Amino acid sequence: QVQLVESGGGLVQAGGSLRLSCVASGDFFKINRMGWYRESPGKQREMVATITSGGSENLGDSVKGRFTVSRDSAKNTVYLQMDKLKPEDTAVYYCKAEVVRSGSFTFQYWGQGTQVTVSS
Repeated sequence: QVQLVESGGGLVQAGGSLRLSCVASGDFFKINRMGWYRESPGKQREMVATITSGGSENLGDSVKGRFTVSRDSAKNTVYLQMDKLKPEDTAVYYCKAEVVRSGSFTFQYWGQGTQVTVSS
């Protein structure tokens, strides 16, 4: 089995910063893409940022210029640095990982989510 554990969420004022972390553990050979998604009431889950094992990044249009995604492959960890936060960034943030397990099969796993609340 594979587990993803997020941390770093919380309450922050508009204009502030937070850093999310997500650590993957369990039985796998490697992790391909890791990333962050968010979901707020009444809205569909949306991609925030992803990063491949080679370091290629993809950021959602609403967070470009404010958020940065990075990873430490040796620690199976992905980070999301969130700067210049806005109230509309309020959401539950989920970590996702594409994991290669035995037999070279790729599986997708999600973390349990961490709440980010930005006050105006």
